[in-house]
Amino acid sequence: MTTSWPPRRATRRLIAARAAAPLAPVDPARIGRRVVRHRAKSMDAAAVARAFEDARFDARQAARHEDLAVDERGRAELAEPERIDRLLAAAARGTVYDPDTDDVGQAELAAEAAAAAERDAAVREAQRIAARAGKHKALRELGTLEQAEPRDGDEAVRDELTRRARSYVQADVDAWLASALAAHRGHYADPAAREAAADLLRSQSSRTPRCCPRSPAWTRPPRPAS
Repeated sequence: MTTSWPPRRATRRLIAARAAAPLAPVDPARIGRRVVRHRAKSMDAAAVARAFEDARFDARQAARHEDLAVDERGRAELAEPERIDRLLAAAARGTVYDPDTDDVGQAELAAEAAAAAERDAAVREAQRIAARAGKHKALRELGTLEQAEPRDGDEAVRDELTRRARSYVQADVDAWLASALAAHRGHYADPAAREAAADLLRSQSSRTPRCCPRSPAWTRPPRPAS
């Protein structure tokens, strides 16, 4: 029985899209705080105080070892019980710790969720750029790139095409974008998009002057008279 492998080009595009997306950073201190909050759930002030003492004992033991003395997670697991201890000391007698009502813990979780959403958006954008770049590369090879309708974000697709195929495709891609810009095609029908693209593409092409198309579309459009 043979195994069907995906096309090599598609695999390279997928790997490139994943590599372009930022990875979630590992934060040992955040992990330590999360572990402490999980363990402290439903503990009262006395139980948290005992846990704090245990954490301080463990910290003293770890301080004897140079590799553990600078452990970020260990320091966090010492500081977080102390914070929770102060939190319960200021609460009514008999209050138990609830991570769901801990403003500090909830704020940290919200920040993590927002960062994860940004990373997911970056992954989707990298995949979109990779897919669109593949389409435009195929159109260029067929000689029909100039017929493609430009969309918002195609300036980033231009960079991806240049990265994949080096500079030999850049003149064709630049000429296509310049022509679409001059004709106000696609999203370039919007004056603001034309002005932004003219600035961006001119600055990009100035770094590679041998590949710049000599087109009036690269000149920044005049501002309407007030």
